[in-house]
Amino acid sequence: MAMVASVLALAGCGAASRVGAQNATAVECGYTMPTQSTTVNVLAYNSSAIDPFTNTMVKSCSRDRVTLKHDPIDFAGQVTKTTATLAGDEGSYDILETYGFVLPGLADNGKLEPLDDLVAKYSDRYKLNELNAAMREGLSFDGKLYALPMQAQMFVLAYRTDVFDSLGLKPPTNFAEMIESAKAIQTIGGIRYPIALPWLATADVTTHYQAAMNSLGKDFIDPSGRVQFDSDEASRALEGMRSLFPYMDPQVTTFDQPKVQQQMFNGTAAMGIMFSGRMNDLTLPANSKLSGQFGFAASPAIEAGAPYLYSRLSIDGWSIPKNTTLDKDMLFQMMAASISEEASKAAVPAAYPAREDTVSPDSSKYATAAIDTIAKTMPAIGQSEMAAVSNAIRPVLVQIITGQVEVPVGLIQMQDLAERAISGRR
Repeated sequence: MAMVASVLALAGCGAASRVGAQNATAVECGYTMPTQSTTVNVLAYNSSAIDPFTNTMVKSCSRDRVTLKHDPIDFAGQVTKTTATLAGDEGSYDILETYGFVLPGLADNGKLEPLDDLVAKYSDRYKLNELNAAMREGLSFDGKLYALPMQAQMFVLAYRTDVFDSLGLKPPTNFAEMIESAKAIQTIGGIRYPIALPWLATADVTTHYQAAMNSLGKDFIDPSGRVQFDSDEASRALEGMRSLFPYMDPQVTTFDQPKVQQQMFNGTAAMGIMFSGRMNDLTLPANSKLSGQFGFAASPAIEAGAPYLYSRLSIDGWSIPKNTTLDKDMLFQMMAASISEEASKAAVPAAYPAREDTVSPDSSKYATAAIDTIAKTMPAIGQSEMAAVSNAIRPVLVQIITGQVEVPVGLIQMQDLAERAISGRR
């Protein structure tokens, strides 16, 4: 769902992982020991929300003849390596972190192992019936489960409470209020570019356009597979995004989530919208002298009265590639152990785990904001063509956002590009 990660400080965790293990939890990992020495390669990008589950898997499931190996990698690197490992008859990785946006396409192409039989086999041992039903649905395709959900992320608004309080401002509930706050902050608050958003031209910008359309009740593709860039909502979503441009750094299309975090850390922005997995970093004094001055609220809607908020629900999970040569029963138990009840509780507040009742308003400074956002986020449409459409429209979308192409012209181009992308897959 959306989610570029910063690589953490390198520190050995004692099980062939170079990722810090300070957030690893020791849990039961009850697979049958293979007869030969075995290395399990795990591909998962680094972020404060994902690392607790990865580190727990590596720490708890590496023993005797089995070594789990996980190397630090950012989100873009994970995307590249996922494509590479799934391309051949035999891949380089045995357990993959995946997410709801790309899963339908991978499942439709036969790249992932269905997990339903293994879930039924181990449901009682690992209490898999406690995994949120909606998150399981979000990692399913054509009636089959292809990933064990570990956690979800949704957009959250972070803002400088000291700046807002001094100007008598409240957290904005829509883009118009966001602009009014930005104007006041520019004029009186002394911050030139008050709004920070990760609109990276090579990735995040399509996620945020999708969030804008979702706020108005539309998506790139409807459930029947029809492209919707010819809709009024598609146009209004673009106009809404463009309306924020004067209040953001002109280099916004080069900013991923870590760069937005940095804007908040160093005080060059007064409000930012990111996935919830990035919020815990803002609360840590080690990251910024401003850590005590960040407040959190539900992401705003693109318009007053919009049916949903400006948000995407991104569900992260563990999947088994079809082309792994290792025992899939063993791999499944490793995945299940990493999302156990104990591991999930330990992942809070950095993550929003998939297990029911692990997050409450008291779980973190931003928990209420996350709960409020998820309640008003448009449910995802599980179309296998969604990723292909996103890739196809991205260059034109960037040109529209930056004012190089007018909205009506760009929408016609995106409609054509999306229809061609879908046609090429069928």
